[in-house]
Amino acid sequence: MYRAVRVLAMALAFAACAIAAAQAPTYPAKPIRLVVPYPAGGPLDTAARGLAEQVKATLGVVVVENRPGAGGNLGVDQVAKSPADGYSLVIGAVATHAVNPWLFRKLPYDPARDFVPITLIAHVPNVLVMTPERAVQLGIGSTHDFLEYLRRHPGQLNYASGGNGSAGHMAGELLKSQGSVSAVHIPYAGAGPAQLGLLAGQTDFMFDNLASALPQIRAGKLKALAVTTRQRAASLPEVPTMAESGLPGFDVSTWFGVFAPAGTPPAIVTRLNETMTAALRTPEMRERLARMGADPAPMSSAQFADLVRAELAKYEKVVRFSGARVD
Repeated sequence: MYRAVRVLAMALAFAACAIAAAQAPTYPAKPIRLVVPYPAGGPLDTAARGLAEQVKATLGVVVVENRPGAGGNLGVDQVAKSPADGYSLVIGAVATHAVNPWLFRKLPYDPARDFVPITLIAHVPNVLVMTPERAVQLGIGSTHDFLEYLRRHPGQLNYASGGNGSAGHMAGELLKSQGSVSAVHIPYAGAGPAQLGLLAGQTDFMFDNLASALPQIRAGKLKALAVTTRQRAASLPEVPTMAESGLPGFDVSTWFGVFAPAGTPPAIVTRLNETMTAALRTPEMRERLARMGADPAPMSSAQFADLVRAELAKYEKVVRFSGARVD
């Protein structure tokens, strides 16, 4: 009798689970919000909208929302404080998840504790550039010549960046630290004005985003000396890396990827990762990213988490060396 009751209880329990599963909505049951913490029209916005289009057949509608402000912190913080249900995601980048934690005295979110990484989208290399005229004037034909000039003339050259804590600024500080050289940092209000200042002869060199610099390089208005990533850029295969040019281990890129709030169910994280990494491998997405000078980099959630931890540790040293602060 007892055994029969136990069997009946188990059967009822299984039936209840089956009914609950049948009634539970399949994820996603409504549109997903993908926050871009920067203005519309930039590389992260372009990549986010391309990704949203590619996953539509599998995930349904993904609404891209631009929430710029405070160097990306506002939009990122908004998602950090959203429900961990898979319906609020954010495009995080090297600035928001590796540099800003050391640049801002009070960050409203923790880049590691408050998020679960979904997948990296891409790396966009930075490129060391000068105007051809300035390079000829200084006798610089290669990165080796450039480094030798800096060592012989400490503090005599200056470099432009899009502002304190920007990728261009961090690349310049890494150059000074690893190369044992000195140069004067000239921050501008954005990468666009910084490039214009370089072209106008206001500064001597800069580490520009490859997507922005490439048209000027191809037009002969800028001379590319080296790219800042470990591997050469597909769009500039003839240009060496900084590591190849005498600074082993030099690696700076504008990377960005998708994050969800911490506590998002593992099944949803897996679903998002599988769908988005598949989308990043499509010819359409690869072509879209290539037009930005970006290299697609789909990876597992765990691999992306390892990257964020490593970048956090790297930029802690770089920001402290630079002494830069925003607030």
